[in-house]
Amino acid sequence: MLNRIVLVGRLTRDPELRYTPSAKAVASFTLAVDRRRNQQGERETDFIDIVTWGRLAETCSNYLSKGRLVAVEGRLQIRSYQTQDGQKRKVAEVVADGVHFLSAPSRADAEALETASLEEDESVDSAGANGESPLSGELRVDEESGGGPGPEAGRKSAGGSPKS
Repeated sequence: MLNRIVLVGRLTRDPELRYTPSAKAVASFTLAVDRRRNQQGERETDFIDIVTWGRLAETCSNYLSKGRLVAVEGRLQIRSYQTQDGQKRKVAEVVADGVHFLSAPSRADAEALETASLEEDESVDSAGANGESPLSGELRVDEESGGGPGPEAGRKSAGGSPKS
């Protein structure tokens, strides 16, 4: 059996970061994903809830914002719950184990992130280890890799430079 999903879309809002009682990070955001054109030639959009956990959640919360283009890899999960008034509800969401940042942040966001990084560690070179801005190009973040944008954060993928 296989439960795997890959989506490419834009965030409809900034990620919301929370922590469980056991201090595990969880971030959620909604992805707008276009479908093919319908019979009238109009595009339709699906709004899909995404959930990330652990360091991946913290990284998404720190580096993603509304409007950013991302690719999400994960699994589809259907949850059931009961409302306070006793009604049963079902929720479909994608639990992501990998997120690819496909668009660069806006210049204002990039400057704010670079300033915040420098404030955290005065010894950080804002050009990154390879001379590129650590916020340019494609950034791939996987749960297995620890989630953080390590030394490969500024490297572009083999697929070429992303479209802005």
